[in-house]
Parts: sequence; structure tokens; C-alpha cells
Amino acid sequence: MNMKWLEDWFEKIEPKGKWAWLGSTYEAFHTFAFTPKTVTKSGSHIRDAVDMKRSIIIVVIALIPALLFGMWNIGYQHFLGVEGQTFDHTILECWWFGFLRMLPLIVVSYAVGLSIEFAFAQYRHHEVNEGYLATGLLIPMIVPVTTPLWQVALAVAFAVIIGKEVFGGSGMNFLNPALVARAFLFFAYPTHMSGDKVWIANDLWGSDAIAGATPMGELAAGSHPSASALDMLIGTIPGSTCETSVIAIALGAILLLMTGIASWRIMLSVFLGGGAMGLLFNAIGYNDYMQLPFYYHFLMGGFAFGAVFMATDPVTAAQTNSGKWIYGLLIGAFAVLLRVCNPAYPEGMMLSILFMNCMAPLIDHCVVSRNIKRRERRIGR
Repeated sequence: MNMKWLEDWFEKIEPKGKWAWLGSTYEAFHTFAFTPKTVTKSGSHIRDAVDMKRSIIIVVIALIPALLFGMWNIGYQHFLGVEGQTFDHTILECWWFGFLRMLPLIVVSYAVGLSIEFAFAQYRHHEVNEGYLATGLLIPMIVPVTTPLWQVALAVAFAVIIGKEVFGGSGMNFLNPALVARAFLFFAYPTHMSGDKVWIANDLWGSDAIAGATPMGELAAGSHPSASALDMLIGTIPGSTCETSVIAIALGAILLLMTGIASWRIMLSVFLGGGAMGLLFNAIGYNDYMQLPFYYHFLMGGFAFGAVFMATDPVTAAQTNSGKWIYGLLIGAFAVLLRVCNPAYPEGMMLSILFMNCMAPLIDHCVVSRNIKRRERRIGR
């Protein structure tokens, strides 16, 4: 399709004169539609059509399977809780109910987050950072569907301003912004983020909820998960909006790995670290939680979602290849350790990733220092 007309239109509306101060906003929309023509003036560089915006768009596309399934599961859990196993609503009816519940969360997330991003870009006379295109979708996907919209707005503002902009914007932050928002909600409004009554929407527009304990909640209460491993694999269980289906998450992981956007080393090592810690607890076998099959940890809570979409964030993760293995192994191990040993934090994955975000620079420093010393010894010999 010939898009020359659109490019001509962008050139026609380019802000000049007294409107030149809107250049950052104009540039954001222009480069979203077309690959920037700006090139470096000196040095050797390779120009790639897959710029940062295109990379972020691929991440958004990879999130779509989990998003669509999450919308359906919202409706499914609602009708199952209200009407029991006898409900006869179609897949489309369940999805439409979930879509109507999910849409306000997404709108608020993007409206608040992008407003702050544009305001900072205009103030600094910088280009608008494209990272929030993915972050704005991730935040609604990792919170309970019953989260009040004003809390989502506060969490987004906190994540964008405190978690990213104060450090210079996208690429300069050392913590994953989406997880910063989740952590803000978890510690500021714990009753809305954990417990047995925060996972299933009861009415369409209100924030009431009906009982629907997650497998993580059941384990924290001292009972074995009522859902089977197959149910948890498919995702037909209560939980954060779009974290329940391991199959849908795996589809997104395949796209990220095929395009090279995410690191396979980090993904694999997170599961290896979690599995190793799970097997260690199986060997100890002190209580029912320790005796839980290690692979159950991959199916419950946000373990799979965190391993695929959060731990692999290229800005906050380790950069060296050896560092990526260490980084991922410790994320998986710490997540299972927190789950089993600290009932106050039954999820574990969020805090584990945030902690390792802080440790990633130290890991890379140690890896690079070790390589330098090894090469110095080689030269000495």
C-alpha cells in the first residue's frame, strides 16, 4: 500500500515557528508511523530497520495471546463464580465481559503514563521514549481485575516518574517500570492485591469481588491447590488478569525468541533456577509446600509471565552472556525460595526480579572483571 500521502501529511503539519516547542510530540507520532531518516554524522554505524519502536511493537504483539486469553478468563471466572458449573455462556460472551472489564484499566494506564512521558519529553526537549508502549499494556495485565482505576493511575504515575523519569527516561532506569507499579500497589494497598476475594469481578463496573482463591493463596493458607496441573497450564484459574495461561505466554515467548528480542539464556535460566530450588525443597520435604512438585511453580502465579516478559527486559537485565545465566538462575531460585519460606509474599516472582534488577550491574561488573583478569594472566604467561 502506498503511504506517500501519509508521509506528505506528516511533513505538512511539522511544527515550526511558534509551534516548534511541540517538536517532541510531533516526532513521537512521526517515528511511530515511519522509520526515522536521521543518521549519524561520523563513525561507522549499521542502520537497521528494526529500531526501538519496532522492537517494542513486537513485544506488544507477543503479549496479545495472553491478553486475549486473560479477557476470556475474566468472564469465565465471573460466570463460574456467580452461576457455578451450570453456566452456559459462550466463549464470546465470556470474552466480551472480560474485555469490558479490562478496557478501562488499559485506557487509564496509557492515558496517565503517556501524558507523563510526553510532558517530560516536552520539558527536556527530548524525543518521546517508546518504552511505555509495552509498559502501558503490561501494568493492567499483571494486576487483579478488581483493582480500582484510581489505584492503577497512582501506580502508573509512581512507576513512570519515580521508577523511570527521575533516572533519565527509557534506557536509564534500573528497575522494571511495570513491576515498580505492581510493587507500589502491593505495599500501598495490600488488601486489593492479595487474598481470596480480589481475583474475580462480581459486577461489571464496580469493584466487588467473589471468593476465588488462587493456587498461590491456597498454598499460603496451608492447603494443596484445588486446580489440577492441566488447569494451571491452560490458565482456567483465578489470578492476575493475564498471567494464568502458560500456553498463551509460551506463544508470546516463541515470537520473542524467533525475533531475537528476548534472551533465551535468561528465559531458560529462570526456569532452571526455579526447578533446582524446587527439587531442593522436595528433597527436604519439611511440609506440604516443600513437597509440591517442582514444576508446579512454573504453572502458578506469575512465574512464567515474569520469566518471559519481565526478567528479559533488556534495560534492567544483565548484559553479558555469563551474567544473563547468573541473573536468570538467581531470579528463579529466589522466587521459589520466597514462595516456600515466606508466607507473607506468596507470589515471590515480583520481588525476585526487582531484587535482581538491582544486582544486574554488579553481576556484569564481576563477569567483566573476571574476564579482564583471565586475559591479563594469559598475557603474563
